[in-house]
Formats: sequence, C-alpha cells, structure tokens
Amino acid sequence: MRVIISGGGTGGHIYPALAIADGLRLRHPTAEIVYAGTTNGLEYDIVPRAGYRFYAVSGAGLQRRITAGNLVAVWRAARGFAEAWTLVSHFKPDVVVGTGGYVCGPVVLAAVCKRVPTLIHEQNAFPGLTNRILSRFTSCTALTFGDAIRYLPPKARVRVTGLPVRPEVLGARREEARAYYGLDDIFTVVSFGGSRGARTINEAMVEVCRVLKDEPAIRLYHVTGRAQYDAFLEALRGARVSLAAAPNITVAPYFYDIPRLLAAADLVVSRAGASTIAEITALGLPSILVPYPFATGKHQEHNARALVRRGAAVLVPDRELTGNVLVRLIEELRQDVDRRQRMAQAARALGKPDALERLLDIIDRLADRRS
Repeated sequence: MRVIISGGGTGGHIYPALAIADGLRLRHPTAEIVYAGTTNGLEYDIVPRAGYRFYAVSGAGLQRRITAGNLVAVWRAARGFAEAWTLVSHFKPDVVVGTGGYVCGPVVLAAVCKRVPTLIHEQNAFPGLTNRILSRFTSCTALTFGDAIRYLPPKARVRVTGLPVRPEVLGARREEARAYYGLDDIFTVVSFGGSRGARTINEAMVEVCRVLKDEPAIRLYHVTGRAQYDAFLEALRGARVSLAAAPNITVAPYFYDIPRLLAAADLVVSRAGASTIAEITALGLPSILVPYPFATGKHQEHNARALVRRGAAVLVPDRELTGNVLVRLIEELRQDVDRRQRMAQAARALGKPDALERLLDIIDRLADRRS
C-alpha cells in the first residue's frame, strides 16, 4: 500500500496525521508512506523526527477578508498544486489522506483530479475552511463530531469516526492510577490549558488553590504550561499559598505522565481542543471546559457545546471565568455524585476509543477500490 498523508500548521492537524501513519505502519508493515507539508509549519520539524519521508508543498492561508496577502496566498496555492501534482504523479499513491490545514488543499485536490481515492479528517465540531471546501470532492470525510455535518455541503460523503487517541491514554486504568497516586476516595481534579498554558485558567486556579489548600478531601493537580510556571508560583505566593504546606496540591509546568493522571481524575478543567475532548470522552470524564476565545471560527466553543448538549460537560466562557466561579463549580460537582456519574456516562457515550481503527478500515476500503 502507498499512502500520502498531509496535515499542517498546528499540532491539532499534525498529530492525528501521525497517529494514522503509525496505525498504517502497524497494520501494513510494508506500506510506503510520504508526508506532504509546508516548510514553515510545525510538521517540517516533527514529521522527520517521527521517521517519515517529508515532501515540501507550497501554501499559505487565506484571510477571511479581501487583502493583498490573499493574492500571494492564491499564487502559493497554485504553486503548491503543481508540486502536489508532481508528487501524486511520481509516487502513485493508493490513497491520499488529509487532516486539515491549508497545505491539504493542493495535495488532496491534486489527488482528486488524478482520480486517486481521498480521505479527509476534520477534528473539530466546526470544520475548518480547507476541509469545508475539500469535502465537496473527497471520497470520504471523516468527522470527530457528528455536529460538524450541518456545516458541510449536502453532497459530502461523511463518516463519524472520532479522533485517534494516544494508545497510552486508552491503556491507562483508573484503579491502578489512583493506587499509584495514593488517592483512595479523594476527589481529584486535573486542570490544564495546553502545553503553553492558559492564562485565564491559571489565574482562576490561584484562587482555587487558596480556597482548597486545607481541604484534605480534595486533590488538585494543575499544569501551568512551561511559559507561565514561574508567574503562577509568584501568584500563589501573593495569595499566601505555600505548596510545601499544601500536600493536596501539585503544580507543574507539564506532567509527562498525563495519561495516568487523567485516568485517576474525577473531574477535568481544561480548554476544549479536539484532542483533549477526544481523550476525556474516551475515558468518560466529567469536565469543566473553558474554550480558547480566539480559536479560528470559535471551533473550541463548538467542541465544548457538543459535549454540553449531551450533558457531558459544563462550559464557562473565558471572559466569565474567575476563581470564585471555578471554586463553586468544583464544589458543586464534588458534592453531586449523581450528576458526575451522568456526565461521565454521557462523555463515555460520545467517546470513540476505536477511532483509529475506523479510519484505517476506511483507508483499506479506499485502497481496495483503487486496486
């Protein structure tokens, strides 16, 4: 099997693409895989480190208003299409897979024009512009959220597969994790805002730590993000919170063992990125979600509302999050065991731990169609 995979710009596009590539390697050890991306995106560094051949394709994102920069973007897209056409012609793939980002446009369209089966995957409940356009032409459009269907063209051939979740997350076991951390029956909150942290969540968590530092029935694990760790510790000192005197609070810039920590959690406080949502639903975790307000197309808010509509999460707009609000919500959910159980069941019903296998099955069927 020969496959071209393309996805770029952000980790939200790249890591699902690599999960698919890794899955193909395991299922088809002789598969030949090429990754198409730009030289100015994160993929240029990440993909070769993962051991995949990298092919550079030109491209630039379009602004959502008329600008001179869009003329440059159109020129780069045309150049990228020519480069993608060359790649598809020479590599002769059985399937082309795109996971989003503007680089997917020329790569997937070149494959469509050459009648190569194509699959695109949309991570968010509100599809990105590139995938909304490509879904008109591709062989299959795979979605993380069924809510995204309403934003796609009627002729799009859609499958709701979920988003691939890291094997180490799926393999973590709650009983083992809670025994590892010595939690017994202690109510455990895990809070984070991504690898860079989330300023609003960090500010609110200072007050949470101040109020709950002497509460032995609650355990807090908070990830500040590397860039905000020192500022968070300074804020704790300003709030007269000593971590040395608060054994129920653990603060770190990053937890390398986050899969085990999530498995041990009773409640998650986080942003609403697609990968985070996929992990907490696969584990069936209740959550308080604070969507990043500047995400393109407000896609994090759409992601969060997909859970809220089904009773799996509480949404707090970024502008409304304060320490007092977060303390109140944590305490309400700690006391209301029945509500937490309902939220956990709703989250688990949304989770698709077999998302990767579903995507690989689609790729196999598309490749069989090509042969």
